[in-house]
Amino acid sequence: MDEFNKLSQIKTYTKSKLGTDKTGHSYDHIKRVVTMAEKILESEPADKLITLTAAYLHDTIDDKLVSDPKSALAELQEFLASLEFTSAQIEEISFIITHMSFAHSLQDDNFQLPLSGQIVQDADWLDAIGAIGITRAIYYGGHHVEKIYNPALAPRTNMTREEYRNLDDETIINHFYEKLLKLKDMLNTPTANKIAEHRQQVMLDFLTEFKNEWNSLA
Repeated sequence: MDEFNKLSQIKTYTKSKLGTDKTGHSYDHIKRVVTMAEKILESEPADKLITLTAAYLHDTIDDKLVSDPKSALAELQEFLASLEFTSAQIEEISFIITHMSFAHSLQDDNFQLPLSGQIVQDADWLDAIGAIGITRAIYYGGHHVEKIYNPALAPRTNMTREEYRNLDDETIINHFYEKLLKLKDMLNTPTANKIAEHRQQVMLDFLTEFKNEWNSLA
């Protein structure tokens, strides 16, 4: 099966899994991640098929979104095998999508994403910052009925993965300090770093305006 047909079927698979998502991880997010990955690929010598496949599939096994990530991964691997991906390709794609999240970076595991994974990670994290990132953070927080802001509640530091996933101890505004503002300095590629500069400032300006309005200073 040629690359075009493989990616076409992968796109359909992703739509079937995330097409009804209401947390900010729906197919529009996937499309932006894929488009950004394609942009970064223009200046990075990574395997295009591996990169775009991982970009399409990265949220289909996310523990925020599926009740049984292990079963979801097994199903995904079986699907890729049916598309004639090799065992080595399936292993690389699986490694990328199970190790690229910010939550995974909070663990003590020592690992290095391959370049294809670094590109997908950059594309995904760029979609978590800037104007889109602000919107998605509020949308996700609202979906989980998080508090918007509590000035008396300081952002958490040195979190474990489990603590990070505990939304009872988070506010939407604190999420910017606990994750989103950190992403710019964790990116891998020059293209992503350049794009992140402006998006970072958009978030900083938003937080300044938000706090001024919260305190009736603006």
